[in-house]
Amino acid sequence: MGTDVIAKLKQHAAVPGRIWLQGTGVSYANLLADTGRLANALSSLGLAKGDRLLLQVDKCEAVLTIYLACLRLGVVFLPVNPGYTIAETAHFLTDARPALVVVDATRVAGLAALGARVMAFPELLALGKAETAGFTDPAHGPDDLAAVLYTSGTTGRSKGVMLSRDNLASNAETLVALWRFTQADVLVHALPVFHTHGLFVATNCVLYAGASMIFQRAFSPGQVLDALPRASVMMGVPTFYTRLLAHAGLDRDATAHMRLFISGSAPLSPATHAEWRDRTGHAILERYGMTETNMITSNPYEGDRRAGTVGMALPGVEVRLTAPDGAVLPQGKAGSIEVRGPNVFQGYWQMPEQTAREFRDDGWFVTGDLGAFDADGYLSILGRAKDMVITGGLNVYPAEVEAALDDLPGIAESAVIGVPHPDFGEAVVACVVPEAGAELDAEGIRTALRGRLATFKIPKRVLVMDALPRNAMGKVQKAQMRKDHAAMLAG
Repeated sequence: MGTDVIAKLKQHAAVPGRIWLQGTGVSYANLLADTGRLANALSSLGLAKGDRLLLQVDKCEAVLTIYLACLRLGVVFLPVNPGYTIAETAHFLTDARPALVVVDATRVAGLAALGARVMAFPELLALGKAETAGFTDPAHGPDDLAAVLYTSGTTGRSKGVMLSRDNLASNAETLVALWRFTQADVLVHALPVFHTHGLFVATNCVLYAGASMIFQRAFSPGQVLDALPRASVMMGVPTFYTRLLAHAGLDRDATAHMRLFISGSAPLSPATHAEWRDRTGHAILERYGMTETNMITSNPYEGDRRAGTVGMALPGVEVRLTAPDGAVLPQGKAGSIEVRGPNVFQGYWQMPEQTAREFRDDGWFVTGDLGAFDADGYLSILGRAKDMVITGGLNVYPAEVEAALDDLPGIAESAVIGVPHPDFGEAVVACVVPEAGAELDAEGIRTALRGRLATFKIPKRVLVMDALPRNAMGKVQKAQMRKDHAAMLAG
């Protein structure tokens, strides 16, 4: 069991002058006072422990303050992507039944028309400022619900992931120790705050260590480079790193003050890993996690950070690979990734049948990802189980084909999908994005893969695209790609 996040906040707030937000002068003491005011404001609105608060606003510092105020009061925090339309947000209203919905002023009327109790974001902040800072926290237990985060819903109904206070606390405590966070650290925070990566991993690591952050409301390569001389750690998605590599200002001098670059939320290509190391002298630390489990594995802080892998299981977290029948597989065999530990969520909100389907009887959670361990215990992610292509009865792991594609000259990035085929059942299709100034020939790419891959793994079709479709966290939307190209080879 980890030390509760709020206990850590109070511990650091007692240290005079300990800074929370660099460049603003906001200290941990200020943060504690502001969370007390907002907790009092929420209480005055009738919210109590166990109620849900839905927050859908653009990224700003106050989002983190509201998250921590909810933790103090025991209100379940439900952040929603501000890019979702009112129609998309309607599902969360009916599913989670929030006691209060807080949104930008432009959304108030539309959501109120759906029957929700809605308040404009500035109105809640103003109410908080009028309250006193003193707040008496009710008793909380480690298994109390802290947040519900909805999965993207790309394969059907979006599911609410129930995360307990200890899910968050235990994972933060482990990561701070593993990644050597201290109060001297300064994190560049350019991630969204409606998602596990920016809301929990980044924020809670800083808070647990008593460190500080340079809070940026959106990712901009120029702004990140300007911040690096004042920072020591950056967390990002692969797109951050590829866009920084495209900036002329990235070099060893720009990153000389940094001690750690971390990547997650989507696979980092070995090519990006190698180019970053050549340009900056830093090896990016890639890790693996998901909404349901927080972080699961990490490459080592000290030791070999292996490109194309996500490292080893975190201390206190168990990871195994299984066959379709549930049998545990030996090292070297590819299989379904399962995880067990204090980081694993409590289940899906209002979906007991779905929860039961995705847990083994002995408590192992079936992630839906495919992976393989090497001889040294490093895990490689081979893709989502639903992304695996079965062509002519043979399994093709997209990650393997993508690695071969990305190694070819002129290809900036790739994504491999399966589409219906009248003879093979499914056919391998590759979508590739050219490097700046490069001209790619689809048939030439297929020819270049011969000798690198078995014949059945070579794409039946190669599509050259300007960009791959991605969500807000940089994950390639393969479900959408399969839908868009479903009729390509259907006959």
